[in-house]
Amino acid sequence: MFTGIIEEMGKLKKIQYGTDSARLTLEASEVLKDVRLGDSIAVNGICLTVVHFNERFFDVDVMAETLRKTNLEDLKPGDRVNLEPALRVGGRLGGHIVSGHIDGVGVITRQKREDIAVLTEIRAPAEVMKYVVKKGSAAIDGISLTVVDCTRDSFQVSLIPHTASLTTLGYKKTGARVNLEVDIIGKYVERLLGLDGDGAGTPAVGSRSGLTMDYLAEKGFV
Repeated sequence: MFTGIIEEMGKLKKIQYGTDSARLTLEASEVLKDVRLGDSIAVNGICLTVVHFNERFFDVDVMAETLRKTNLEDLKPGDRVNLEPALRVGGRLGGHIVSGHIDGVGVITRQKREDIAVLTEIRAPAEVMKYVVKKGSAAIDGISLTVVDCTRDSFQVSLIPHTASLTTLGYKKTGARVNLEVDIIGKYVERLLGLDGDGAGTPAVGSRSGLTMDYLAEKGFV
C-alpha cells in the first residue's frame, strides 16, 4: 500500500527482457536506506518486489501482465522513474490510498502554464474515466494528484513547482504515456452497489448489499 507521495526520482540502469517478462535494475538512494529483500517499491506507480539490492541499485522482476498493462515497455536506460516505498503502519497518509495496481495507461494531450502551476490534460480509457470525478484523487505514474476537471474521455490535474521538479511529470512532454490508478474507494462503492464491470447497473453475481444511490445520497456520501 502506498500514498502517492514520491520519495525520490530514480533512474533505470538496465532492462533485461525474457520471453514474456523483464528484470529492471534501478539506481536509487533514499528508498534503499532501509530496504529489505522482498520489500515492495512503487516504480512509476507500479507495486514491484525487490529481488536484489546493494547500496546504489535494486532489481525488480516484471511479469507479462504488468508489461501489457503499464508503460514500462516505454522505458529505456537512463530514464527517470518515480519511486515510493510501501507505507509504514502509523505513517502519514499525505496523498491518498494507492495500491500500486495500474488500472490503465493514459496519454498527456495538453500542458498549459497557469502562473506557478502547469495544467496537464490526460486522455484515459473508459474503464479509468468512469471512476474519475472532479476534485477527486488519481495516481499518475504513482503521483497522488487532485482532479481539477474531467470530461467523458479526459481529465486535468495541476502541477505545482514542487511536484514538477521532484517527479517525472515535470519532465514528460505531450504525447507521453502515463500509468493511471483510480481511487480504490470508487471500485468498492461500485461493487457494493451491485454494478457490473461496465458500470451500467447490471447486478453483480452474489451482490446482496441493498445499497442504493438514494441511500448514499441520503447519508451524504454522494
